[in-house]
Amino acid sequence: MHSHHKHPRFEAFVYNILQSKTKKFMVIFLTLLALAGSVMMLPSKLVLAKMLPGKSTNTYSIYIDTPSGSSIEQTKKVSQCVIDILKNEPEIKNMETFYAQGSPLDYAGLVKGSAMKMGQQYAEIVVNLTDKHTREDKSFLMVQRLRPVVQHSCEKLVKGTNIKFIEMPAGPPTLASIVVEVYGKDNSKVIKLGHEVSKILAKTDGLVDVDVMADESYDKYQLLPINDKISRAGLNVDQINKILYLAFEGMGIAVKNTIDHNDQIPIFVSLSKDSKTIQSNNIDDLKNKLSSLSLMNRQGMMIPLTEVVKIVKVPANKTIFHKDLKTMVNVIAETDMVSQVYPLLEARDAMIEYFSKDYEVKKVPEFMSTYMFDLTLKDKKTGEEYLLRWDGEMKVTLDTFRDLGAAFIAALILIFLLLVVYYKSFTISGMILAGSFLSIIGVIVGHWVADIFTAQTFFLTATSLIGFIALMGISSRNSLLLIDFAKGLIDNKHIEKKRAIAIASNTRAKPIMLTAIAIILGSALLASDPVFGGLGVALISGTVAAVIVSLIFIPVLMDNTKAI
Repeated sequence: MHSHHKHPRFEAFVYNILQSKTKKFMVIFLTLLALAGSVMMLPSKLVLAKMLPGKSTNTYSIYIDTPSGSSIEQTKKVSQCVIDILKNEPEIKNMETFYAQGSPLDYAGLVKGSAMKMGQQYAEIVVNLTDKHTREDKSFLMVQRLRPVVQHSCEKLVKGTNIKFIEMPAGPPTLASIVVEVYGKDNSKVIKLGHEVSKILAKTDGLVDVDVMADESYDKYQLLPINDKISRAGLNVDQINKILYLAFEGMGIAVKNTIDHNDQIPIFVSLSKDSKTIQSNNIDDLKNKLSSLSLMNRQGMMIPLTEVVKIVKVPANKTIFHKDLKTMVNVIAETDMVSQVYPLLEARDAMIEYFSKDYEVKKVPEFMSTYMFDLTLKDKKTGEEYLLRWDGEMKVTLDTFRDLGAAFIAALILIFLLLVVYYKSFTISGMILAGSFLSIIGVIVGHWVADIFTAQTFFLTATSLIGFIALMGISSRNSLLLIDFAKGLIDNKHIEKKRAIAIASNTRAKPIMLTAIAIILGSALLASDPVFGGLGVALISGTVAAVIVSLIFIPVLMDNTKAI
């Protein structure tokens, strides 16, 4: 009956493939080759994975840390240098600097410990940019461009200064992209180890803003009253404490009463700024300052303060950090427009090699757990144990990919069970799933193409994975309709199996195409978004792949199963 009239082109094409064993083998072979090739793009770094994409915002901050014990003057000098460079940027609307404290808390500052900052060695600059919709220069590209310039010119003003550019994260904020927590018993050894880790991170490509979150050792001067000299001079210790306090800090000396206020208002006296500060950190300046202060004793004689106070140099106390009751130090680094996975693995290999000289290095054996990159170090001489734990954005990445992976597997199992209930056949259900899983070819290749056409790296992000999970449902529906249609033709019209499959493919081709075009046009709007671009590209390219798979690969599989 069917042989008399001419068959539509696509039907003839599919039928032709099904007729020849070689062609069927070629289709299956090419599909598997495409799958292997696209998956290999990840380890070969043609497509780079990154948890959080870059986000263009209207603000970023600059954290300036001069070494512990630096004076506010030194910190101001460095900050001024940074501001002078940024002044020439046309896209910057305004800047605000906070000395000796953190800036008012923002989303990133909450986690980065900006509220804890107290001390003359800290400054934070908040930079506000013109609106991102009218601005050519994306904020993360601007940071990438300015960072080396600022660090090169300003960090050398005070030796040991650290300048960090802090951007608003696109997802959950972390202490830094890469955080190495160094655990051990002895605080000074942990800090020493932390500095060794930071040297390795600083040498790794793609990592910037490396910093050890520990105080540098510095000396401070203590002023101690000499009791016997004080009593011989006819003074008392209280007098000396008060004048020292007045000279360096200032204090309330009396109160004022008014009718308007219920409370007494203290009268605060302090020296003027010039006479209060000491210009540099040496002992002679301090002695000069003390010698200009004198006290009157009971006999009315003026006694210079240097006679009754001795100056002692002492090391300053360092801050000791603990986490989970263990002594630890954080070493942090930011990534410079690259994914944190690759520099992390590179730095980890470098650490294993570097520490193997003095320590026995062991890897933590837990696979796909949050701690799969950790290293334990055991000192060969003393047997002391240390732990290097990776935290920061890497931990968020592992957790998210693990959870998304679990969601994906759960989705697969549920779809599979539904299909088994419907078809009462494991083969057909497996076939439909295999078909929809192949849309990953499109997702990965799509990211590779997008990367070629964009100026910055186009990463495979968490949103791309969400797109892939969403595609599973769309593409399994295509195969479903095909199989149902073909089964109907075989059972009710008694058409021969190969011909029925070819007719089904041809008939379903148009509706499948129309659905695909609708998805592609809908996702095109997403593709240019910096955060959800991955989702858009995954949906567009994955849909294209799904269409090709369901119209050519699925018919070949259908022909080879006995279940239909």
